[in-house]
Amino acid sequence: MTDKTLTATLKAYVVGGAVRDRLLGLPVQDHDWVVVGAEPEDMLKLGFKAVGKDFPVFLHPQTREEYALARTERKNGQGYKGFSFHTSPDVTLEEDLIRRDLTINAIAEMPDGTLIDPYGGQRDLADRVFRHVSPAFAEDPVRILRIARFAARFSDFSVAPETLALMREMVDAGEVDHLVAERVWQEIARGLMYTRPSRMFDVLRQCGALARLLPELDALFGVPQPPQHHPEVDTGVHVMLVVDVAAARAEPLCVRWAALLHDLGKASTPADILPHHYGHEARSAVLAEAVCERLKVPGDCRDLALLAAREHGTVHQMLKMRAATAVSFLERIDALRRPERVEQLIAVCLCDARGRTGLEDSAYPQADRLRAAHEAFRSVDAGAIAKATANKADIPQQIHAARVRAVQAAIGD
Repeated sequence: MTDKTLTATLKAYVVGGAVRDRLLGLPVQDHDWVVVGAEPEDMLKLGFKAVGKDFPVFLHPQTREEYALARTERKNGQGYKGFSFHTSPDVTLEEDLIRRDLTINAIAEMPDGTLIDPYGGQRDLADRVFRHVSPAFAEDPVRILRIARFAARFSDFSVAPETLALMREMVDAGEVDHLVAERVWQEIARGLMYTRPSRMFDVLRQCGALARLLPELDALFGVPQPPQHHPEVDTGVHVMLVVDVAAARAEPLCVRWAALLHDLGKASTPADILPHHYGHEARSAVLAEAVCERLKVPGDCRDLALLAAREHGTVHQMLKMRAATAVSFLERIDALRRPERVEQLIAVCLCDARGRTGLEDSAYPQADRLRAAHEAFRSVDAGAIAKATANKADIPQQIHAARVRAVQAAIGD
């Protein structure tokens, strides 16, 4: 049986993101289907493979696309897992669509291209608005994260006032407190990889969820910085500019995550020294480590976040740095065994330097100086020095001295 014949046998509709993205003129990667009027046995007889754990979902035998039986759901607990699902041939397409999060994701498309849009999704696409489909939106706290993530991807959309009010009510009711760390990280990581990550955090902040999920980041807003160095003044605004610069430069996730956490320590600066933030790097590293542990962040993102928090001030001082200090710095960050750390750290620091109002295109000569120092550092043949040194206890000192000479020749002193 061909793909078209198989699909025609079922009362099936394309739903969700595939319809939304096609209407927005965006590429469509995958199609999700909903099937009305069928039972699991019907799907199995047609050659579909059952894969759903919580409710009936099947893989098409040719395309491998997902086909879910139309369902309704009922809240029976707290958090995003507290649901029971009901499927039967009597569940209508409209009943299935009304349980979805946003009107723009509640449009169905027939195989012939006909759209079924009972909740005004096309109107909201035209108006660039995120609007919840029904009050059932409030039953799933993951939807707050999804809207925030969508804001990072569709940066010209706004959240409908009534939807934002409902999100605030959910936060006040403690719903986001039941989100598991892995899901929070998953949604934040996806949002960071879109074109305007700052919009994700703006939406989370507007509804109060940022203070519950990332209080260390939320605390940065309103903290002043010296205007001669930071024309934007507000530390929270600065960090949002930094992550957007990282996105504009198409940096990988580890760089974007490190950019987000690099200044956390500024929120705990003693009030009597503001707007200066002496020693904030060490405080930032402690807080970054706590955040990464809480959200179960992958090792590569965690390691760079801690490194950037601790050392970004050092990199910014590279033009004034003496060769011996540069060598000690490179040894400290394990630059010989982990050379990729240097470029990743440079990327974070460059985004930090350019994440300032009016300085988005500023030069960052520290990068080239650090690269030159790193190349000279790596050029030293530690093995040859070890063989030529009679007193083995002197080997580390001899290698260090050789590196200083090499770096001195490369960048001066």
